[in-house]
Formats: sequence, C-alpha cells, structure tokens
Amino acid sequence: MKTIFDDVSYHCSKIVTKSYSTSFSMATKMLAPSIRADIYNIYGFVRFADEIVDTFHDYDKAKLFNSFEKDMEQAIADKISLNPILNSFQDTYHKYDIPHHLVASFMKSMRMDLTKKNYETFDEYREYIYGSADVVGLMCLCVFVKGDKEKYEELKESAMALGSAFQKVNFLRDLKADYEDLNRTYFPNTNLLELDEESKKRIVNEIKADFALGYSGIVQLPEQAKFGVYTAYCYYKKLLQKLQSTPPLEIKNTRIRVPNYQKFGLLAQSYVNYKLQLVQ
Repeated sequence: MKTIFDDVSYHCSKIVTKSYSTSFSMATKMLAPSIRADIYNIYGFVRFADEIVDTFHDYDKAKLFNSFEKDMEQAIADKISLNPILNSFQDTYHKYDIPHHLVASFMKSMRMDLTKKNYETFDEYREYIYGSADVVGLMCLCVFVKGDKEKYEELKESAMALGSAFQKVNFLRDLKADYEDLNRTYFPNTNLLELDEESKKRIVNEIKADFALGYSGIVQLPEQAKFGVYTAYCYYKKLLQKLQSTPPLEIKNTRIRVPNYQKFGLLAQSYVNYKLQLVQ
C-alpha cells in the first residue's frame, strides 16, 4: 500500500510548487506527463530548504535546517521518509540516479544563507550560485535526459548557465527584499545603496550571456522537456527585459513583476514558436 503514500507525497510536492511559484508551475505543466511529477518533487525539496533560511525568522533556523538536512540524508539512505516532500524527492533522486554531490552543494549554499550576508568576491558569488541554482538545473537535467549520461554531459554546461541566469534575475528583482528584510547582498563589487545604471548594465549583460549559453542547450533537449524549459526561459527573459528598462532607483524600491496576463501571452507565443519549430 506504499503506492498510496507515494501518490500523496507526489501530490504534496505539486501543491508546494503551485503555491510558491505560479511561473514555475506553469512551465512545469508544459513538460511531458512522464517527467512532470519528478520536477515537482525536486522543486518541493529545494523550496522547503530555501524557506527555512529565508522566512522562518521567529524560529531557530540553524536547528530547523540541521534537522531537515539530517532527514533528507536519512530519506535517501532508507528510500522512504514520513516527510512527504522528502519522500517524493528521494524517489526521484533514486529513479534518475541524481549525483549526491549536487544535493550536497545545494545544501551548502542554503546553509551559507544562515550566516553570510555579503558576497565580496567573484569566487564567493560563483560558489553560491553554483550551489543554489546551477545544481538545481543539473538535477532537473538528470530527469530531462532520463539517465542518458552522454546527453547529460553534453548539456551540462548550458543547464548550469540557465540556472545561473534564472537565479541572477531573481537577485536583481529581489534587491529590496534581500537587502532590507534579510540584510543580504549577492552581487560582488556592487553598492546597492548607490546602484546606478552602469552597475545595472553590467549585471544585465552578465545575465544575457548566461541566457545565450542556456538557450543553446534548450534547443538540444529531448522533446518531453524542451517546451517546458523554453517556457521558463521566455518568462525569465521577459522579466529581465522589464528590469533592464526599469530605473535603478525603482528596482531598489519595488519588486518588478510580470503580470499574469503577460505570462499567459508569453505562454501562447512560446507555444506558437515551438509548434512552428522556431526553437532551434
């Protein structure tokens, strides 16, 4: 009867995805049904870890994170967990033979958020983004290629670049919340109190380079994954365009969004491009 428990666990990860991110949920729905649930499972796991370090301010975050990490390792070892999010994640982890070092790097970056407030060098910044974003892209890639090691290695660099692009867009969009609520700054050599157009342009150009490399991998993805990843790419590209056209002062004081009607417009355009075989 464990099948029922596993189904409930999968459903919980899907609910987490839909509750926390309408854009990611929308993109995941565009994946083939055969892999959709596994992406929900990965998102549920990374979202819970991120929530501990970002939002549980009235609790002992370090204690909660240590407990979550211990439970995660136990779930992987036992191939079951009474925590439905971890139970669904371990199932996907084993199904696609996700390398453990990817999970370890992710948890390392999340743990950094417990204490580290400033990333002053490029090496620190790069290490954090690798663990918080690139490896999530690689975990998803394991699912997209369904265990094809050769294809994984071929698309690894572009998957990491796309993860970096998404994360950096989030950093730029969330400058106000990160700085005022969490007292964090991620971009090195950038004074957020005096963010100017030149500094913003440097960040935007860095993200554009990541997007270009990421797109080169999207066009090579298996068909069951291509449209869903392309949809996410289009959404984040649109968000970057809005940030690029927004004055630095407004970025510092407001959270820039893509309205729902524009999201659905992007989805429709993405579908047309995909069907006309323009994603190549």
